[in-house]
Amino acid sequence: MTDKFIGHDRRSFLVGAGGAAVAVGLPQVAAAATDAPAGQSTGSVVVRPGDTRYQDLVRGTNQRWVGKPDRVHVARSTADVVAAVQLAVDQGKRLTVQGGGHCYEDFVFNSDVEVVINLSELDQVAFDPAMRAFAVGGGATLLDVYEKLYRIWGVTIPAGQCATVGVGGHISGGGWGLLCRELGLSVDHLHAVEVVWVDANGKARAVIATSNAGDVNRELWWANTGGGGGNFGVVTRYWFRTKDATGTDPGRLLPRPPADVLLAAISWPWETLTEKDFTTIAANFGDWHVRHAAPGAPQAALFSYLNLSHRSNGQIGLLTQVTGNAKNAEELYADFLADVTRGVTLRHGALTKAMGEFAPAPEFETPQRLPWLQATRYLGAANPILADPTLRGDFKSAFNRARYTDEQIAVWYKHLSRTDFHNPRAMLMVSSYGGKVNSVGQSDTAFAHRDSAFKVLYLSYWNDKADDAANIRWLRDFYYEAYAGTGGVPVPDAVTDGCYLNYPDIDLNDPSFNRSGVAWHTLYYKDNYRRLQAAKAAYDPRNVFWHSQSVRLP
Repeated sequence: MTDKFIGHDRRSFLVGAGGAAVAVGLPQVAAAATDAPAGQSTGSVVVRPGDTRYQDLVRGTNQRWVGKPDRVHVARSTADVVAAVQLAVDQGKRLTVQGGGHCYEDFVFNSDVEVVINLSELDQVAFDPAMRAFAVGGGATLLDVYEKLYRIWGVTIPAGQCATVGVGGHISGGGWGLLCRELGLSVDHLHAVEVVWVDANGKARAVIATSNAGDVNRELWWANTGGGGGNFGVVTRYWFRTKDATGTDPGRLLPRPPADVLLAAISWPWETLTEKDFTTIAANFGDWHVRHAAPGAPQAALFSYLNLSHRSNGQIGLLTQVTGNAKNAEELYADFLADVTRGVTLRHGALTKAMGEFAPAPEFETPQRLPWLQATRYLGAANPILADPTLRGDFKSAFNRARYTDEQIAVWYKHLSRTDFHNPRAMLMVSSYGGKVNSVGQSDTAFAHRDSAFKVLYLSYWNDKADDAANIRWLRDFYYEAYAGTGGVPVPDAVTDGCYLNYPDIDLNDPSFNRSGVAWHTLYYKDNYRRLQAAKAAYDPRNVFWHSQSVRLP
């Protein structure tokens, strides 16, 4: 990560005299905004088979997906990306883009991909005074962004917990994290994007699209506020500034995180956990979030994960963070814990081992206050699983407007306590949502899930390829039975609200697993899909950027 200013050519902005942004047709564009003169590349590093670096550049975190491309371009500027895209188009090569390497499906690395553009060197974080916004390279990772924004300017963006997630796909998919209930999603603070796209004539070029009402490329900005990575082009740069922020002081143009947070982590042992207590804990957690899903309440300062691990893990756990913005964080946590444990006969204790997506130390059974950045670093690096070079995984998701039914909780207990399946890293995670997220209209951004109370992630991690079938089958059976009443998926209705785009699940395309009659794109985008298709037609008319769940041309 570099300290140098990320500049741009003011001529790259195209601001129309009218008010409406173009939604269809060929967009107007300007010269590429790059660190080098427009059109001049500083030169990608090109890695091909036989190079000692190749094996490290054709895989991400999930080792189920390893590619065999003809080459990998490690880009060092926007101009490099333009040149790499143009070459792939001219040669008719299948192209994908890698940011952080956390893609849950094979969208980046699969046997059909011939060219990969690696964005890891586009990791700059700087304040851009001409934009009055913070510029973040498309290859930056979350912890680097947090540290740079906070150490120098005292601000942050509300994004994910995991330190090594890349902003490229995370932001374009919505950008959700521990501060979302107070500050909203990352895209709620997104002012502009720089995107390398390909026009109908096969010409690759870069354009900056802003949230300004008069920007003729505003629909490209909108499409990247939840439309997902790999759909419209290569996002080489994001600019963040909170909507309606005024002035030129960088410290007032994005939210300031809390000075400190209260962290707490507890568990209940499976060996003495009855189905009644399991049901009570799960029901109480859901009920609390439904009661406090609206924006503006004091409870928005609290974020929690309920991690329901398979019984072979030995425990289920609850991790909670309360920001120092709360008038009395300790009291707010105590009230929350009392609500979650009301009617539970089994006493909780300390976490004793790693629990998948979070792994706090046992000392957090007693809530501890930590400075915000220290806590963010700790939680960002607390998951030892993601450092595993043999990691394999599968994932499914759901948004909930209302609390899951007792029948669904019975399904959870059944599959998490099965004795014919053994994996300590198989689990269901229920996480906080709502609050400030729900203050934004469903179509104001491409991210459509704006009235949910919590989110559910079904996942399994393992290491050996020989275990693929057993883990995938367990997860499919679990998920399908949980939503059997709606065709095996969480359709948008009074209880559930579809699926999270950043937890992609290719089974949603398959009528063998999705018998609901509701299309995969409705589960992700709801009524925003047609508008995304119009943006696709305008900015990727040749369908250069695609994968098995990409936005389709109209």
